[in-house]
Amino acid sequence: MRPLKFLLIKEFKQIFRNKTLLPLIFALPLVQLTILPLAADYEVKNINISIVDNDHSTFSTQLVSKIAASNYFILIESKHSFKESYKSIESDEADLILEIPKNFEKNIYRNGSEKLFIAVNAINGTKASLGGSYLSSIIMDFSQAIQAEVITQAPTSVMKRIEVTAINWFNPYLNYKVFMVPAILVILVTMVGAYMCGLNIVKEKEIGTIEQINVSPIKKHHYILGKLIPFWVIGLVVFSIGFFIISWGVYGIVPQGSLLLLYGYLALFLVAILGFGLLISTYSETQQQAMSVSFFFMMIFILMSGLFTSIDAMPAWAKTIAYINPVTYFIEVMRMVVLKGSSFQHIVKHILIMIGFATLFNAWAILNYRKTN
Repeated sequence: MRPLKFLLIKEFKQIFRNKTLLPLIFALPLVQLTILPLAADYEVKNINISIVDNDHSTFSTQLVSKIAASNYFILIESKHSFKESYKSIESDEADLILEIPKNFEKNIYRNGSEKLFIAVNAINGTKASLGGSYLSSIIMDFSQAIQAEVITQAPTSVMKRIEVTAINWFNPYLNYKVFMVPAILVILVTMVGAYMCGLNIVKEKEIGTIEQINVSPIKKHHYILGKLIPFWVIGLVVFSIGFFIISWGVYGIVPQGSLLLLYGYLALFLVAILGFGLLISTYSETQQQAMSVSFFFMMIFILMSGLFTSIDAMPAWAKTIAYINPVTYFIEVMRMVVLKGSSFQHIVKHILIMIGFATLFNAWAILNYRKTN
């Protein structure tokens, strides 16, 4: 174990001697964890809406006021006709158009129903879908209110209503930050592990010191461990700072489950992802090659891990890629342990899968290093 001890001393000295590397490892991930959850918002607000009110009745005025009072819509100047409002969509001044027909209030009293017309600028599919959904929800709420008013004025009618009571488990206020922060922390730890560890052996190749290692009596698995352990420790430190200072301290996300269980899975995940970084470095001859390959896989890790899009909503081929992505399982474990308070028995499958990833990547890296050097 003495060779491993000296290798670890050497690696830690090289890391802390590099004044440029330290901010990249510690400062930048924490800044990203602080800022990204504020931007990665599932809610769509400040939707510009143009309303064409052809009725100018009490009901239409109430509906316009209700829409303007919501937190989602910005009421731009009302137009006198649909053609005028359509021009505002063409010039990107409006995202939606709501047209209220003539005799809107009269038809409600006479027929008990009336139709409204909504036109949506669907270039931005997400904004169009959510904007139309928000507006439909406001209109439905308004419809129920005026229905109650109309029925109240007609004593012979009997109003039948179904009341629904809902409760939100694990995230009662539907705060998207509670959902996003743990997952973003996983991505940042992955970036530190995959990038930094992947560049380490390649740097030895570029400056020529790898040849001295190859002719020395140091065993290959000692050399691999010497490269892996320092970044494993750094990954634990970065996670701890991000978890306790940013996630817990800034966003107030208090873990519901066992911290020991969470750190145990983190330690296993770091072994797997660092092994993946080492594997990339054994195939790369320059740091530029290692960075390009790491960037390619990081995009897959980010977009196909359930960070933004639910895996259940993906097509079958995308689900296959998501389930061979180690980041997918750590994001699931983070949300299960931190938000739901899941215990060991709930993540046994995730643990076994991560052991498989760790064994595969590290064994592959050691074998490939022997082969190429």
